[in-house]
Amino acid sequence: MPDYMFLLESRLSPEQRAVMMRVQELSAAMGFNLYLTGGTVRDLITGASLRDLDFTVEGNPSKIARELEKGGAKILSEDEKLRHIEVVFGGDVEGSISGARDDHYVRPGTRPEIRWSTIMEDLRRRDFSLNAIAISLNPASRGLLLDPTNGLSDIERGEVRALTIHSFTNQPVRLLRVLRFSARMGFKLEARTQEWFDLAIERELQNTITPEDGGGELRAVAREERPTVVLKAWEQHDLLEAVNPNLAKRHPDYDSITRLMKVREDLFTAGFRPRLATPMLLAVLGRLKDREQAAVLSKAGYRSAESDAVLGFGEEADAAAKDLSGRKMNAPIDAYRFLEKVPLDQVAYLLAESRNSAALSKIRAYLNKWRPMRIGLPGVANELEALGMARGPKFDAIVEQVFAIQLTGRGKTPEEREKILRKLSGIKEVPKKKEKKSAKGAEKSHAAAAAKHTEASAAAAKAATKAQHRDRIVSKHGAKAAAHARGKAAAGAKKSGGRK
Repeated sequence: MPDYMFLLESRLSPEQRAVMMRVQELSAAMGFNLYLTGGTVRDLITGASLRDLDFTVEGNPSKIARELEKGGAKILSEDEKLRHIEVVFGGDVEGSISGARDDHYVRPGTRPEIRWSTIMEDLRRRDFSLNAIAISLNPASRGLLLDPTNGLSDIERGEVRALTIHSFTNQPVRLLRVLRFSARMGFKLEARTQEWFDLAIERELQNTITPEDGGGELRAVAREERPTVVLKAWEQHDLLEAVNPNLAKRHPDYDSITRLMKVREDLFTAGFRPRLATPMLLAVLGRLKDREQAAVLSKAGYRSAESDAVLGFGEEADAAAKDLSGRKMNAPIDAYRFLEKVPLDQVAYLLAESRNSAALSKIRAYLNKWRPMRIGLPGVANELEALGMARGPKFDAIVEQVFAIQLTGRGKTPEEREKILRKLSGIKEVPKKKEKKSAKGAEKSHAAAAAKHTEASAAAAKAATKAQHRDRIVSKHGAKAAAHARGKAAAGAKKSGGRK
């Protein structure tokens, strides 16, 4: 049996892990049993990315939500009747907290009566078996998998199975939802579920989907990683009209969706985890005029403030691009600081839709060059500390100055950085000391001098020998010449005597 707790914790981000621990603490303090349920467990088992944390408590989740708000969590929506709360937890982690309940239908197709119940009853009343799985987060059963409808087996077979023959009759919006799950995961509909689906379409139950329920699915598809496959599945079954007739007539803007999906992949590669619900929703509605987009959002149940935020999103992003390409952002450090404050979904929207080349070049430099430099800044701090400067405000200011210099292309090598750090900190390089000659060095010097002296003496002796030899030769030749002269003189005297 797999260790689901270990699997879960190894797959969670640090922020998600911190949220899970905090919710566990609050639940234990309030005496509530707590479980991870629905999409979180499904994605864990299938290996998909864990986008949300969905918690279910056997009790009132509002008490937990209030405590989380004190710690900085943001409540997005709260359905007091269903005890379901959408939350952005600390660390920008999205998720929900719900109270365990049972939906009791007097007869199929009517509004259900809500009854607060246990986790097992809550799982059995859900839409599809792959969503009816939970993991206990309670001390006595931590990591225990709860699967009363055998959803794990359906996941292994790659099937989406409805839990009751009245599944689509009770909630017609499940016609959209079942296609969304199957398209997202590449699953097929289980045989009986396919029969029930076809029967519901034949009875035109899709025409009874409420605008609010259709709007909920529109919100959900904007958060999908591959919204195109979902939207095309809806169109294939003529169900997009149930979301909005005008959208079905004009069709989603698949080109805009594709561009935004490509940007999402690039952001993942750069180390981001983008949430692109708003720009993706605009991409889906991209072929509609402004007034038509507003009408779709209004009919889908978007509140006025929500609708204004979506419709004004593009203008806000374009304004940021205009500022980014202005003169005030010529220095890379100024552009970097500006982009640090721009929401990531606006950055993604600009990469997909903007034609402002100056702004786009800075955004790409920020993602691919500047942020990696920033990540390496602790190394610069270590280099400065190694030079002998103590950490403090001035220390931090110098590190920031070096970062600004690095953004201009300087300080890439350790030698360059050391010169820059010394200049900014005023730490001069220690002068090199003159080395004293060692005893061995002195001996070598004396030996060399002696050898040189010996060589000079030998050369002098050799020269003297040559001189002596030359003198002997000269003396010898001189004696011979003198003797020859004396002989010649004697002969001349003898000749002169005979004449007389």
